[in-house]
Amino acid sequence: MLKVMVVDDSKTIRNYHGSILNTMNIEVVEAENGMEALEKSLNTKIDLYLVDVNMPIMDGYTFIVDLRKQSDYKFVPVIMVTTQEKDDDKIAAYKVGANLFETKPIKPDLLQAYINILLKD
Repeated sequence: MLKVMVVDDSKTIRNYHGSILNTMNIEVVEAENGMEALEKSLNTKIDLYLVDVNMPIMDGYTFIVDLRKQSDYKFVPVIMVTTQEKDDDKIAAYKVGANLFETKPIKPDLLQAYINILLKD
């Protein structure tokens, strides 16, 4: 079973993304910030990350930079899902290693398509 980590400080957004992923028969792991996500990644194999930009303790950009330093997670897909929608935000996300960038709230059919593209066998 695929495992996706939803990294967002908003419980509502974590629940929203989690409910979409559950309908796709995907196991969901939640984290409130980048630091918690890194800690949980040490003990769990994650297949894909949905990451917010603005979070306390460790933001999404810093999280991706630190995640990419770990050999096991150098190429794991990351979708940045945020309210930030300026071109500079998108460029910053891609520079740190995000695979895709989408604004909140992500539509279920779009998330399904992204997962199919990024995690196809």
